[in-house]
Amino acid sequence: MKNILPMLLLIIVLLALGISFYKPYDQLTWLLETAPVMIGIVLILLTWRHFPLTPLLCCLLSFHALILILGGHYSYAKVPLGFWLEDLFDFSRNNYDRIGHIAQGFVPAILAREILLRRSPLVPGKWLFFLVTSVCLAFSAFYELLEWWTALLSGDAATAFLGTQGDIWDTQWDMFFAFSGAMAAQLLLSRWHNRQLKELALKIKG
Repeated sequence: MKNILPMLLLIIVLLALGISFYKPYDQLTWLLETAPVMIGIVLILLTWRHFPLTPLLCCLLSFHALILILGGHYSYAKVPLGFWLEDLFDFSRNNYDRIGHIAQGFVPAILAREILLRRSPLVPGKWLFFLVTSVCLAFSAFYELLEWWTALLSGDAATAFLGTQGDIWDTQWDMFFAFSGAMAAQLLLSRWHNRQLKELALKIKG
């Protein structure tokens, strides 16, 4: 089952990507939001033979990809799930983008953790926790810069990509949610991730 899981997840993500391409809210928004998914797929396929990923990370990356794909199809401010949550909890806005930014910290935390543990002298502990969190914050900040640069280049066409919905503190909230996601991932999943890393190391050696 573990051997076919990556292929199954890849098929699901590719199908979702293909479906989302059909009549998206805005083609430029779709491209901007799904570009990380397409780039990620290429990188994983190119490196898989020498650097296979743990099942946990594969599942998390696929889930994150689906979040981005859904946001790309509708634009984050118009995703139906966000409107449902808005009605359920009486939010003042569509908060689907907040889900995306939590994932932006949660998933890269395990990705950074896996790379650092497998390709550096770091071991589980306080320094690993600190560095993984720092990597996630740096990634979140860089993504906010990308949104800014896109807005400068595209003008009004970038409004759906930015998804601020009139919130002047949107950038700060985005980074806070990414930070919270990174902390939560490490606190909740580190032991599970460590076990899978040991199993993967044995499999590679064997």
